[in-house]
Amino acid sequence: MTESRAPNVLVLGVGGILGEAWMSGFLAGSAQATGDDYRNVGAFVGTSAGAIVAAQLAAGAELQRPRSWAESGGGDGPGDRPGGVRAAMGRAGRLYLSAVSPLAAPALNAATPAGALARAALLASIPTGTIPLDDLHARVTALRSRFDGRLRVVAVDRATGRRVVFGAPGAPPAPVPDAVVASCAIPGVLRPARIGGREYVDGGVWSPTNLDAAAVGRGDRVLCLVPTALLGGAPALPLRTLAAGWRLTTAVEAEAARRRGATVTVLAPDAGARAAMGTNLMDSRPRERVLDEGFRQGRESADARSAAGVGSA
Repeated sequence: MTESRAPNVLVLGVGGILGEAWMSGFLAGSAQATGDDYRNVGAFVGTSAGAIVAAQLAAGAELQRPRSWAESGGGDGPGDRPGGVRAAMGRAGRLYLSAVSPLAAPALNAATPAGALARAALLASIPTGTIPLDDLHARVTALRSRFDGRLRVVAVDRATGRRVVFGAPGAPPAPVPDAVVASCAIPGVLRPARIGGREYVDGGVWSPTNLDAAAVGRGDRVLCLVPTALLGGAPALPLRTLAAGWRLTTAVEAEAARRRGATVTVLAPDAGARAAMGTNLMDSRPRERVLDEGFRQGRESADARSAAGVGSA
C-alpha cells in the first residue's frame, strides 16, 4: 500500500457562488477517486466562499455532489436553496469585483501599519453595504460547526483595515456563523457583520486565500484551492490585473509556507471548469454545471496533488 498524499491542511479561497460550487465539487470528486475524507483534515483556512466550504467540512457535513454523479436521489443540498443569499449575491454580481479590486492592490503590504491604514481609508470611502446575509447565517447555523482548533475563518476589520482570523489563538470570540458571514461581506454590497461591537468585511480584501494564516511546519501537506485564478484569462484588463495581483499574493504566501518545510499544492479551475464559470462568479445560473465540472476535475486531479504552482491557470 502506498503512503497517502492526502493534505492535512486545506486552504479554501474567495470565489463567490460559483467558486463555492467548484471547490465543493472538486473536493467531492477527489474524495470519491482517492477515498480521502476531507472532513478529517487537521486544519482549515477559509476565506469568503472558502469559509462556507471550510465550515461545512469542519462540521462533518458531506459536500454536495452534482446530480449527474449522485449515487442516490438525494434531494437538494444547501447550495440549491432558491432565493435568499443566492439571489442577493446574484444582484451583487456586477459590483463584486469593482468593490474588491481597489482593496486588493496593497495586498502584499497589508501586514504593515501603512498597508492597514491605506486599506482602512479605502474601506471608509466605500458606502456601507446593505444586502443582508441572513440566509447564509441560517445555513451555517444549521451545520452546528464550532471553532474546535481546526477551523480558521478570515475577515477584515472595517475600521482598522487589519485582518482577523477567527478561530486562531488570540482572535476575538465569535460563533462560526457570524465569522462566516463576516468573511463573505463584500464591501459596499453586503451588510458588514457586527461582532463584539466591531464591523467586519470580506476576507478577500486582504488576500484571495490567506494561506499564510495556516499554522504549518515541516512535513505538513497543504492543498490550496483558488477559484479566482480563472480571472487571469478574462478579456477585461481590470479583471486580469486583479487576478495578477492575487496570483502574486498567493505565490508569496505559498513560498513562505514552503520555506517552513510544508509541501504546498495550489490548484485552480481547469479549462472545462473555467468555461462553465465565466467571469461573473456571483451568477448562480450555471452553478450545477460548475459543480459537475469541479467534481470531474477533482476526480481527474487526484494523482496530481503533489504538483506545485497554480494548477491549469
